Amino acid sequence: MDKILVTGAAGFIGAFVVNELLKNGYTVLGIDNLNTYYDPLLKEKRLKWLEDREGFTFLQGDIEDFEFINGILKDFRPSAIINLAARAGVRYSMENPFVYVTTNTLGTLNLLESAKMHQVKKFVLASTSSLYAGENMPFSETLSVNRPISVYAATKKGAEAISYSYHYLYDIDVTIFRYFTVYGPFGRPDMSVFRFIKWIDEGTPLILYGDGSQMRDFTYVEDIARGTVLGLKPLGYEIINLGGNKPYKLSYMIELVENYLGKKAKIEQRPFHKADLKATWADIEKAKRLLDWEPEVHLEEGIKRTVDWYIQNRDWLTMVSVEEGDR
Repeated sequence: MDKILVTGAAGFIGAFVVNELLKNGYTVLGIDNLNTYYDPLLKEKRLKWLEDREGFTFLQGDIEDFEFINGILKDFRPSAIINLAARAGVRYSMENPFVYVTTNTLGTLNLLESAKMHQVKKFVLASTSSLYAGENMPFSETLSVNRPISVYAATKKGAEAISYSYHYLYDIDVTIFRYFTVYGPFGRPDMSVFRFIKWIDEGTPLILYGDGSQMRDFTYVEDIARGTVLGLKPLGYEIINLGGNKPYKLSYMIELVENYLGKKAKIEQRPFHKADLKATWADIEKAKRLLDWEPEVHLEEGIKRTVDWYIQNRDWLTMVSVEEGDR
């Protein structure tokens, strides 16, 4: 069985990618630094979900630590690395830009340099739809994406560029995925879907930046995980969008949550944030062509599954903070 190193394994997408790999018979070593950018209780619960699965081992560690990474690759000898470790969150990247550079860009460099040293020939990198700011929709991978409007997006662009350098110089097979607004069970509490469900359920005012007309190409997490694992095939060097292929207004997503919870939102409107995109929409023709991938879970079904999960786990989710920023 192929051995895969997954960074950010306790993260939202990371946990579902590990699950998908295990279902497909891979042996997985997951690493995560378990930082406190958002409530670590969710990371603990994701690891609990995975911990007894055959073929999975977890180690706490940081991709910013080259010696740690190099030791892992020397001992584990993976056939591929899936780098899902990242500092996420557009707004917080304006408050603490340095940690975004050290994790998203330098951390990716550490992994690639160690992969070169230990002859790991496949590298999968998680990138972001935030790179498409100012471009025409639907967003195609051929767009230049040279105008990042947040430090978060800029550091992801840096990670993409370094990955290309290592592909060109050392023949590492690189697949880069630009994810579009991922949501689902165990989701990040700093993102809108989790926050809105929790706020509406608890009767807390829902903080909405803008008027709700901004649009997102919401993508269910299991679809993202399936596409990411498909990206392990040899492709040379490719950047591929993974998105729902249909943008929806935030106001419609809120209506769905209200309907499934049977409760109305109390909305507290705030000014639109200049580092956010007005709309996202993925062109997924490349994913269809290269990976035979397209999303299977539409927004209505995905929000229902997420609300159902929330209700089933409400006893501990009431303790989860939706605040973002290192504690």
